[in-house]
Amino acid sequence: MKIKNFLSILALGLVVSAFSQKPIMEVTFTADNNGQYIPLDSIMIKNLTQSIDTVLYSPDTIFVFDYVVGIDDIKSNKNNTISISQNYPNPFNGTTTVNLYLQDNENVNISIRDILGRELAKYDNTLEQGNHSFIFYSGKEQYYIFSAKTSRETKAIKMAGLIGGGQTNCKLVYNGHGETQMNAKSGKAIKGFSVNAGDILLLVGYSNSIESGLIDSPTANKSYIFQFATNIPCPGTPTITYDGQVYNTIQIYSQCWFKENLNVGTRIDGPQDAQDNDTIEKYCYNDDTVNCNIYGGLYMWSEMMQYTHQEGTQGICPSGWHLPSNEEWNVLEGAVDSMYSIGALEWYTLGFRGYDAGKNLKATNGWYNNSNSADLFDFSVLPGGYRTSMGYFALIDYEGVFGPSSEFNYANAYYRKYVSHAIDTYWHYSVNGYGYSVRCLKN
Repeated sequence: MKIKNFLSILALGLVVSAFSQKPIMEVTFTADNNGQYIPLDSIMIKNLTQSIDTVLYSPDTIFVFDYVVGIDDIKSNKNNTISISQNYPNPFNGTTTVNLYLQDNENVNISIRDILGRELAKYDNTLEQGNHSFIFYSGKEQYYIFSAKTSRETKAIKMAGLIGGGQTNCKLVYNGHGETQMNAKSGKAIKGFSVNAGDILLLVGYSNSIESGLIDSPTANKSYIFQFATNIPCPGTPTITYDGQVYNTIQIYSQCWFKENLNVGTRIDGPQDAQDNDTIEKYCYNDDTVNCNIYGGLYMWSEMMQYTHQEGTQGICPSGWHLPSNEEWNVLEGAVDSMYSIGALEWYTLGFRGYDAGKNLKATNGWYNNSNSADLFDFSVLPGGYRTSMGYFALIDYEGVFGPSSEFNYANAYYRKYVSHAIDTYWHYSVNGYGYSVRCLKN
């Protein structure tokens, strides 16, 4: 028994070594619209930390990738001679298709193994430049490694089969040749996708020209549900009572937000700086509590963060909620903008950016020029102004400014601004002494 176990472990070690496999993580996706199932057309998975991305296409709803704990030693290969698309469907029940692209005529050796390194099927032939399709008939295993080797390099992907969904013997069948190269997004998928511990992922689901996005840093296998409902109270959480005050919620695709600015804590005068003590301290515009009742409190960045520098911290939000990061604000603005999608490079430009996200998020009343406000998603941004680092107040009725939980550097933090005369949004940074409005986002 010990010898058998040793051989199994040795075989697993060999196949891991042969294909540079690291610990794997599996994430699955589905979509919902307030309780109703929604079919997904495609899913974009972008590692924001490493600036790499890939796309799953329907009916593929599962993604298996390398999860690296420690220093990432994945090296890019700029001279790819062979590309393998992720198999589809994935996971699969009995059969799945893999597309392979060759830059030149090559002799290709294809091998399919289980995770113990046992070869289950193979194909060896000289193939012409272009696309080649293969159908794999699986056995009873859950995971398979599809590797293709030429004289210059080897590429491999992992495939996930449904347990018990295959046949007795595995089989790989050549399914045809085409000259057209795989599209660019599929090309990205085959270059190798890994996640280091702590990496931030942007996940975007697409269905009938509508997109829904999430930000997460997974640490284990996980299932994600893209929410396509919007303009409704968050399902199951229509209101939140916090510190004696009731807040409404608003669902905007996969994000559940406070509909009103946070108004918690004890008021201090404008010239005073908030202190690290056991009391949440807020400013009311012009030191008038009526303004806090209308626009919510204004908070120094360190106070709203409760004196931590951890992005996405709970801070002064209630339990189960947190201070949104820059990336989560980007998802919101990308979801509501009519021109720039979630994940577009436009959202990473300092200054005014986007097209009409500001107009679509601003309340239709209270602004100096309400013609630039549409509030299409019932988010209802109000122009509460801000407290400056010198202790005075500015631009009520003209600007609504929010403090994300993201730092520019140790002394400066980012802020998001909505302006009366503009339909786009504004993103920049300032010293931490300013006081801004706060919206909480559900975990």
